[in-house]
Amino acid sequence: MNYYVLGPLLVRSESAVPGASPPAPAAGHLTAPKPRKVLALLLLRANLVVPVETLIAELWGDEPPASAHTTLQTYILQIRRMLGRILNACPERVASEILITASGGYRLHVGPNELDLHEYERLAEEGRQALSRLDDVEGAALLGRALAMWQGGALIDVRLGPVLQVEVRRLEEGRLDLWQQRIDAELRLDRHHAVLGELGSLAARHPLHEDLQAQYMVALYRAGRRTDALEAFHRLRDTLQNDLGLEPSQRIQRLQHAILTADPTLDHTQTRADQLVYAELP
Repeated sequence: MNYYVLGPLLVRSESAVPGASPPAPAAGHLTAPKPRKVLALLLLRANLVVPVETLIAELWGDEPPASAHTTLQTYILQIRRMLGRILNACPERVASEILITASGGYRLHVGPNELDLHEYERLAEEGRQALSRLDDVEGAALLGRALAMWQGGALIDVRLGPVLQVEVRRLEEGRLDLWQQRIDAELRLDRHHAVLGELGSLAARHPLHEDLQAQYMVALYRAGRRTDALEAFHRLRDTLQNDLGLEPSQRIQRLQHAILTADPTLDHTQTRADQLVYAELP
């Protein structure tokens, strides 16, 4: 069985072609919004017991109907039937081995390499470990492989309730942090030309994110586009002032000054992430 949450919510049999992007829905694919929410939450907490109260909160918020428990059981049955069709397994096996009723909740058993989220987290952790060993080449490659597993936003085709909203926000924030770490490594490897397009897109999507804006400014400067780097600073300043009534942080202002004066510190590509040029300028 293969499960996908880093993009559309999908379930496929193991006979599917590996690396399909995105995979086609399997037979018996759930279409009703509420059962899809239940499946999504069970997958995000795969191999853990998800309490009934948590599932009910996701489905109905603070105002569940009197029939909430019975209706949830119906959704669980629908998911089990869908899994059984995909696996060609009897309902008893699905209930005892895959989607299991546990004390106070339900647990979806997911094996190794079955869930894209688990593979993403494995690659991300290996990439971070490589960076901690000062191996930027391996770290950047591993983080790049992790990020390439995303097919759009997490659970992009699921109507998120309050619990899933928190879970998806956590995933998206972690993805953005991983992007920054990978770009830091790429900049230290003097690959500013390679990341310029990606950074430009990220900077446009996160106009108030000072770290991304700073990375973009550094990459532009190193690519010989000092005027564009200064324009990026002015866009950030205008956005901060107009949206929040704030001025850029001191380190961003120091970066602007360094770009204006062509400070040679900006060309030190091997500076570590925690001593990145825009944080350490005089």
